[in-house]
Amino acid sequence: MAKYSTGSGGDSAGGNCELCGADGGDLQTATVAGATLQVCRDCANNHGENTQSQSSDSSRDDRDRARRAAQNTARLQDSQTPDASHWEDGAEYDGDQLPYLVKDYGTRVTKARQEEGLQTSELAEELELDESDVLAVEQGRATQANVGGSTIAVLEDYLDIELADGR
Repeated sequence: MAKYSTGSGGDSAGGNCELCGADGGDLQTATVAGATLQVCRDCANNHGENTQSQSSDSSRDDRDRARRAAQNTARLQDSQTPDASHWEDGAEYDGDQLPYLVKDYGTRVTKARQEEGLQTSELAEELELDESDVLAVEQGRATQANVGGSTIAVLEDYLDIELADGR
């Protein structure tokens, strides 16, 4: 039978390997690159995708798959674990949680700052706050920027406005 045939004709009792053409007495059915072929033991071991003679390869694939699943699970758990390396010693993070803010808190801060005749940078410098935090509050993205509740309290006190809902 010709090399790379479709497997029609011939049986496993004799004939030639459909992959390498070797005369073989004991051919096996194997899937190679999506085609079902009658192949010799060497071709089945080296090229077959799902033969019975590859049980050790199958168990190795199962172990590899389980190992990769465990690694992925570990990576996921690591990514969900908080990283405290950037926290400052002595800071009261639990006590500085952002309160519930009124719907238009950003507009209120911007308007009050402008009424005081200050730029964002000037307000931040006056209150000893990070300009990026003040800007985040004015843009209505205090939560996304991880602005602390103490920043909101300082802005409320200095600008004499209410930003927190229910204070």
